[in-house]
Amino acid sequence: MTDAKQFEVFMRNYQNMVFSTAMRLLTNQSEAEDVTQEVFLRAYERFGELQGSPTVGGWLKTVATNLSLNHLSRYRSRWTFFSEIFTGDPDADGEPEMEFADESNAGEELEARDRHAVVEQALQKLPTAQRVPLVLYHLEGLRYEEIAGKLGVSLGKVKTDISRGREALRKKLRLTLELENNLTGNA
Repeated sequence: MTDAKQFEVFMRNYQNMVFSTAMRLLTNQSEAEDVTQEVFLRAYERFGELQGSPTVGGWLKTVATNLSLNHLSRYRSRWTFFSEIFTGDPDADGEPEMEFADESNAGEELEARDRHAVVEQALQKLPTAQRVPLVLYHLEGLRYEEIAGKLGVSLGKVKTDISRGREALRKKLRLTLELENNLTGNA
């Protein structure tokens, strides 16, 4: 198999992960596509060393995250700074791992996918200053200190933005649930 064919297979295997990482941070499909393309251009340049690496997925995710953050800081309006006060619960729910369900709980799996889609939509509606740290913490698994370093902000600001992001997300999800209940008559 030629290098071009091998890279095409490689790209197909990782394109969804790279795109979803960029999309969660940027919430704009064309911007996420641009970042995804840039990630794979960089991967192509280093394909010889990445090809057999067991950590290639992590490398791609890191590059996608960094390019998305660079894009946000370069092309979007400056962050709105919040107070340095942190109040909130530090519980962390990561992204659920994909499991293949048997037929007996297919309904539960569909319901879980619906909930996941609703959360993704609500997450995309959050302001950038809240969404980005929230995604980096809960979905990318970064620690507060790492997020502060990547974003060039104080640790207190990261904690505040994550706390406010959680609260805004809760409110959006509550509103979505109320609207859904009103539409279906399950009030």
